[in-house]
Amino acid sequence: MYKLMLGTLTALFALSMGSPALAADHMPRGTATDVTNAEIQATVAKTPDAKVSDQQIRVVNVAGEYNVGVGVVHRSKTSGPQTANGIEHSQITEVYHVISGNATFVTGGTIENSKETPDTSPVVKVLNGPSTGGGAILNGVSRKVGPGDVVIIPPNTPHWFSEITSDQIVYLVVRFDPHKVLPAGYGTK
Repeated sequence: MYKLMLGTLTALFALSMGSPALAADHMPRGTATDVTNAEIQATVAKTPDAKVSDQQIRVVNVAGEYNVGVGVVHRSKTSGPQTANGIEHSQITEVYHVISGNATFVTGGTIENSKETPDTSPVVKVLNGPSTGGGAILNGVSRKVGPGDVVIIPPNTPHWFSEITSDQIVYLVVRFDPHKVLPAGYGTK
């Protein structure tokens, strides 16, 4: 009985201490990175008169496994017929979080007159990795978006704003980069 009780207590003690394998699974794999609202607003303020401004604020490498980019975009109001500019990114998942403004956002379908964005373009080198752009999106899904809304855009998913009804729309973009095509360590100056 004593041996059984001692064995049980030893096993319980070992479980309460955790195994080295379990402890390793829960070790931090990097340090947290802050992007403050002040940084986001300052980035938007750098290009107040631009019709479209997509600025990467920071690209962080997470434990050598993948990169995450954080940027902010603002787009001016559209009125009447506008030039369509559908785009898709072959290796990046984007998450849009609308900060202010209202628009109609289209995803899916196919991009009319699509062509690959040159590798030398800042769109490819800093923002989104390999991309294809072109005209309007045909047979996409259209939805109204506004403050607080979030849209997740997987790789190879055409997307564009077909209409912006407020003076501008401002949205935070989080770019998940499992292939590490974005420049880790990048930060705005």
